[in-house]
Amino acid sequence: MDTPLPRTRLWASTMHGHGDDVVTAHASSTARVGAREPRRREQREEIERLTLAPEASFAVGAGTRERPEEPDPFRTCFERDRDRIVHSAAFRRLAGKTQVVVYPTDHQRTRLTHAVEVAQAAVAIARGVGANVTLADAIALGHDCGHGPGGHASEDAFDRFIAGGYDHGPWGADVVLRDLNLTSETLDGIRNHSWSRPAPATLEGEIVSWADRIAYCAHDLEDAVSAGIVATADVPVVVREVAGVTRRQQLATFINAVINTTSATGVVGMDPVTAEALGELRRFNYERIYTRAESVAQSHTVVRVLTDLVEFYLASPAALPAEYRGDDLVRGAVTYVGGMTDRFAFDQARHLLGWDPKRLPKGIGRGA
Repeated sequence: MDTPLPRTRLWASTMHGHGDDVVTAHASSTARVGAREPRRREQREEIERLTLAPEASFAVGAGTRERPEEPDPFRTCFERDRDRIVHSAAFRRLAGKTQVVVYPTDHQRTRLTHAVEVAQAAVAIARGVGANVTLADAIALGHDCGHGPGGHASEDAFDRFIAGGYDHGPWGADVVLRDLNLTSETLDGIRNHSWSRPAPATLEGEIVSWADRIAYCAHDLEDAVSAGIVATADVPVVVREVAGVTRRQQLATFINAVINTTSATGVVGMDPVTAEALGELRRFNYERIYTRAESVAQSHTVVRVLTDLVEFYLASPAALPAEYRGDDLVRGAVTYVGGMTDRFAFDQARHLLGWDPKRLPKGIGRGA
């Protein structure tokens, strides 16, 4: 039983690749490009200036960052932002955080899959209007990194500890992702993606604001239908007539509407007819999914759990990991608890606070 399996041995046999003068990934590799100078960052920045709309955000050197850096020889500043977000622990932890369903099944959204779907919508819109695709992608992937466990209920829980309240956009940009030293444009888009916030400073930031709403309205409905919470027959008539009842139909309708309206008017927006359908879909989700009785009860439980956890760490700071024990203990405790996945937070509630597992959240939570 101590002999590696055949597939493991096969995988190990490719350790060094193939070939002598040039090592290739495949023994039968035929992919070729003409020998030339590599396409350096400066050339690619020039391509942006020649091909994007004049109102787009253009990558320049290392970008405007809190801590100055040397430019990358090949990647633009916004590409570096995107890469840093994707490789961050905060982004990975979104896989364990509520979108609509706490403890989702294999087919239901998490905050991470939501971020990926927002990025798809944002990239599609950015391409359609000539905006900077990479910046839109970076903002979209990072836009929810400030969310705590249990969905929006975590913001209600943390509000009482943070002066001015806890908002996942600013918290993500200014606390969770600060060590990544992202560009000012990416941070601004993350900070202000919610419609209740000031408008983002860039075209790409406003695109992500639309992409976020479009994505969650469509996929939260799809998850709720799959879970048996609502049926497609319940979807309002105006939504069915304008955008259909499937996620695919709705995404195509809403994304194309933003592209067409923005291209025709110069304003990042949506025509009134389609916007009414999107608004009705969001209202329907709010009433039938996010604020249904079970969801509200669960949200109150999440608030209690997270409040109790923060107060536990304030009373027992030695239990906090060392990096969270700074001059501002409250901020450190909220940062630590806010970074937890759903499962870890609820496990901590059981082990540290003696919460009865039967009282902990299960099922549909409050959504986007």
